Amino acid sequence: MGSIEHSADPRVWTSPDSDALHEACGVIGLYAPGEEAARLTFFGLYSLQHRGQESAGIAAADGRRVAVHTDMGLVSQVFAEADLRRLPGYLAIGHTRYSTTGSTRVVNAQPIRVECELGALALGHNGNLTNTQALRAELAERDIRPYGSTDSELIALLCALDPAPTWRERILNVLPRLQGAFSLVLLTGDTLFAARDPLGIRPLCLGRLDGRGWVVASESCALDTVGAQFIREVSPAELLTINAEGVRSDRLPSEGRRALCTFEHIYFARPDSRIDGRLVYQVRQRMGAILAREHPADADMVMPVPDAATPAAVGYAKASGIPYEEGLVKNRYIGRTFIQPSQKLRSGSVALKFNPLPEVLAGKRVVLVDDSIVRGTTTPRVIELLRKAGAREVHMRITSPPMKFACYLGVDTAETEQLIAHRLSVPEICRAIGADSLGYLSLEGLIEAIGLPEAMLCNACFHGRYPLPVEPDADKLALERAASQRRLAATTGGTTRVAPALVPLTDLLPADR
Repeated sequence: MGSIEHSADPRVWTSPDSDALHEACGVIGLYAPGEEAARLTFFGLYSLQHRGQESAGIAAADGRRVAVHTDMGLVSQVFAEADLRRLPGYLAIGHTRYSTTGSTRVVNAQPIRVECELGALALGHNGNLTNTQALRAELAERDIRPYGSTDSELIALLCALDPAPTWRERILNVLPRLQGAFSLVLLTGDTLFAARDPLGIRPLCLGRLDGRGWVVASESCALDTVGAQFIREVSPAELLTINAEGVRSDRLPSEGRRALCTFEHIYFARPDSRIDGRLVYQVRQRMGAILAREHPADADMVMPVPDAATPAAVGYAKASGIPYEEGLVKNRYIGRTFIQPSQKLRSGSVALKFNPLPEVLAGKRVVLVDDSIVRGTTTPRVIELLRKAGAREVHMRITSPPMKFACYLGVDTAETEQLIAHRLSVPEICRAIGADSLGYLSLEGLIEAIGLPEAMLCNACFHGRYPLPVEPDADKLALERAASQRRLAATTGGTTRVAPALVPLTDLLPADR
């Protein structure tokens, strides 16, 4: 949460504030004989829009050809009826993006498409690799210059360059070389693939569609939208191959450890999704109830910062006996637009997103529940809104521990030094945000609410103990600076062509449109 930022694409401005956590992406893939897979994917992406709002795209296949359409903006802005008609076939993958590697440009929109002697491969990626520089150097040694600047494209290129005779074998060869977080959907002319990293950092699930087809998605809410039945989670270190022969499961090398990102439960996932067999809504309610136990308040009402904190505020209210009220109304259509606001509106971005209810707040002692404080730039403005609307006291309660360390595994956070909890103690943060009191959920309380052993969770942003080696000096634009300065002025997704495996290229061929 913070001031409105311009994206790297001059047509798009970002309304979700800079102090907010932003997920990497949402992915979905369908094998749906007899169906218009792209159309189903389009509606499935709506369910995953919360996971990324910078760009969106769909790749579809009809048994032979792979067609792709991507562009900047929300799903509703990227696709029209005519676009879906140009994506025929019974297989499709979809992607909605928030960048963690590579800038906000259409060249980095996904699915990414590459070509080699086996044909075309399209890929969508949720996560973040931690060995991108080594992978980029390997491609550079072979004179391969990526089309864009994402770690996702490196995965696709490595698959295209592998010498194995089939796509499945190539993918199985490449995935063990990847370090970091990845939930992947991949598409060839006749096969859908889905893979999850050995630690299971980002979620991915499998569903059955009308007894004939299959769906994989970042969250189970997308299965509900397309009418699929939830079957199971894709296991960490698993590759699924889905085609006319059925579903085949291959295991990747793994140490057997787990490290699901706890922020999936705290903030990212939709409350109606199930992750590790747990309904996210109920997990968030338990967070609020435990927070009430750990940090009680003498107050007249409990209210959330909408929307992610709403279940937790309900839980806090029930556990504390303090009435639940809604004191802020969120404008859900202030998200992403091609119309840039005036400087006055940009500087007042909190007022763009929230309207307080003075008749509800006047004279009240308020418990304000939110999921996190990142940089600490927006929370003071929200508290100020409540005070101007008449709130007598504001007691801030946060459903996560203090965030002290940056994430390198698929979440776009501020750098460690910019995180307010890295620099200030809890009493100092309380004074900085202008609250009457401040309480964070303890790590023990968070683990209790989720109901999984700590050894199965990634809590690195709270204590700095990452589940695998990271590149702390790397940032999301590192590949951008390393990439070739030759950029194509693209307005739709492109294709990177690579020569037959082991034959280096001196340049890229123009992208097909």
